[in-house]
Amino acid sequence: MSGVEQVLVIPTELFHEVGHFQGVCGEVGPYLERLFDPAQISYRPRDEMELDPRFKQLIPYCLFRHGDHLFQYTRGKLQGEGRLRGKKSVGVGGHICSDDQAGKQSVYREALERELAEEVRIETGFRERLVGLLNDDLTEVGRVHLGIVHLFEVEEPKVWAREESMLDAGFVPIEALLRELDGFETWSQLVLRHLFA
Repeated sequence: MSGVEQVLVIPTELFHEVGHFQGVCGEVGPYLERLFDPAQISYRPRDEMELDPRFKQLIPYCLFRHGDHLFQYTRGKLQGEGRLRGKKSVGVGGHICSDDQAGKQSVYREALERELAEEVRIETGFRERLVGLLNDDLTEVGRVHLGIVHLFEVEEPKVWAREESMLDAGFVPIEALLRELDGFETWSQLVLRHLFA
């Protein structure tokens, strides 16, 4: 199995037990302890999990806001998830991998900070808060993922894309993003509607 990326998953059945929802749920308290129960999580091959709706991959999904502007980008051809290429996004983040267990913090925090370091350069102070969970069972990608949404309130609009696959990245007025929702991946549409509409 060496070389095969192992990602953290929970049984979809557990998510339904705690409380299934479609869209964004701001009440994260009841979920987090249950979803990260060591008896419930496991690490499985990512390529298999992308096609297996019996499991949900937990994904940190981070937004950056400066006043009435939000960081956004377009997913390019080099983007890992082929089903999202060409779509705009306001979220930065990714999978929690078995390698993240080697860190000094919780595996979730290690994954979140690793993904941020890989995808963006933050050159400003910020305040971060957890604002909700994100679920979309209406799309193929959404059925196998569950997002944990963090909002970073940045002091200056100094967040830069590191990855070549993040095209046209930068801060855009939120009202302009809301006018162009159809061009965004579903998760971004749901978050924009829930938090900013």
